[in-house]
Amino acid sequence: MLIIGIAGGTGSGKTTVVRRIIESLPADEVAVIPQDCYYKDNHHIPLEVRLKMNYDEPASIEWPLLCSHLSMLKEGRPIEMPTYDFLTCARMPETVTVRPREVIVVEGILVLSDEQLRDMMDVKVFVDADADDRLIRVISRDCIERGRTPKMVIDRYVETLKPMHELYIEPAKKFADLIVPQGGHNTVAIKLLTDYIRSLLKK
Repeated sequence: MLIIGIAGGTGSGKTTVVRRIIESLPADEVAVIPQDCYYKDNHHIPLEVRLKMNYDEPASIEWPLLCSHLSMLKEGRPIEMPTYDFLTCARMPETVTVRPREVIVVEGILVLSDEQLRDMMDVKVFVDADADDRLIRVISRDCIERGRTPKMVIDRYVETLKPMHELYIEPAKKFADLIVPQGGHNTVAIKLLTDYIRSLLKK
């Protein structure tokens, strides 16, 4: 089993890179574990407080559960991955069964920020992109998928996303084995990555 970590700023193109990895491998050989599914369960906190919490710092993630689930998959055991509702900023009661696969992709802005999680990875990737391009993607995504207004997204970017990116996400780039510049548009880097993954699987 290969465990691949894919990190990068919000809106950098991580999802595109993950999709290309899945498309490059045989069907049913890849399982994806999104970091966002492991936000701490804050349903006991009032909604108005949850909406103002910082979800872009490592303390917002339940790392022990994520690492435990990865360990179970490495041992050949399925997991019940939590699910998360971005509209209510709370964990949902439903879970998703994830079974062991040849390749496990752990994807999220902070997945290279936790030492224990990094140590479990065979390949560490950082998807890099221009800050303006990332902001445009975030505005588009959050307005369509998460019910936010452009002003809400921009305010959150200035107050939280940008400072957290500079404090936690950008410094984690130094742990990457491969940096993919230009985000999901860099077809050459993505091909090099997928070719490398296939070569490791053959071994």
